[in-house]
Amino acid sequence: MFAPKKTTRLILLLLLIAAGYLAYVLLGSNTRFTDTKKAVYIPTGSNLPAVVDLLTQNNIISNPGIFKMMAKITGYNNKVKPGKYVFENGSSLTTIFRTLQSGRQTAVNLVITKLRTNDDLALKIASNFECDTAEVLSFFNNNDSLKRYGLDTNTAMTMIVPNTYAILWTTPLPKIIRRLQEEQQKFWTPQREQKAAALHLSYQQVYTLASIVEEETNIPADKGKIASVYINRMAIGMPLGADPTIKFALKNFSLKRIYQKHLGVASPYNTYLNRGLPPGPICTPSVKTIDAVLDAPTTNYLYFVAKPNLDGYSNFAATYTEHLKYARAYQQALDTLMAKKAEGRE
Repeated sequence: MFAPKKTTRLILLLLLIAAGYLAYVLLGSNTRFTDTKKAVYIPTGSNLPAVVDLLTQNNIISNPGIFKMMAKITGYNNKVKPGKYVFENGSSLTTIFRTLQSGRQTAVNLVITKLRTNDDLALKIASNFECDTAEVLSFFNNNDSLKRYGLDTNTAMTMIVPNTYAILWTTPLPKIIRRLQEEQQKFWTPQREQKAAALHLSYQQVYTLASIVEEETNIPADKGKIASVYINRMAIGMPLGADPTIKFALKNFSLKRIYQKHLGVASPYNTYLNRGLPPGPICTPSVKTIDAVLDAPTTNYLYFVAKPNLDGYSNFAATYTEHLKYARAYQQALDTLMAKKAEGRE
């Protein structure tokens, strides 16, 4: 038999070992993934077993039994908080548990650059948030849903100012829309509204014109001048004749050139057949392009065509005769380039 003192010492030693092990489990690294960080998405309505499965499968916890025990002691098993949670490699079980228990979500960065259709926008939102894809698609393609926001299926994209938006993964669709609209309202300052009014355009019309300019050129120096061409055409009742609107009408964004056979497409977005702006934007223009339209110079230009050196810049003309001269030079340069490519010299 052990002496009383030896028994006490043994018990103390065992307690110290147990305490040390527990401290190691609770405070030491508990992750098993190799990346610097890892995200896990806990859907609304998840229970404790589902959470433990997610964390285990993603190698975020290596002691699921102790995690369950902590959950039951603290009541987390009855108060699972959904969301996107990001954990650093080397995080302790205590840190992981406290993050989940407190509901300290990591926001999703919704990055919006160029989108072309309502479906593009809907799928962008659905792929980044918990919202159901069918719900989001239905919203953006339904005038009744959009009406409460002062939009319709043609103008829905005008609420988007391309940017990066930090929004929680669990945010419901109506709140996401409100957030986007709040940013839109901040963007349309009194100064920008005054500039739009000076052009005799609403902000939605400016946005729509900017979307055409966005598709016409990547050259910042030409954006304002191209906008002036379309503004001048509208002023005299001349059709815009914008090739990018034909691509949108056909929903064929891979077209490199627009031919005569494309110009008869029956669509309100066909700016060869219909005068004035189309009923809505054909993409989400950048802030720089919107401002280029608002700051468009006063010109007498009615035409533009790419320069024959094919550097991306355009030649601008006030008369059709002058435009034809520029157009022939561009066509000859293009024909020469195509011939070289056919011969394998380019």
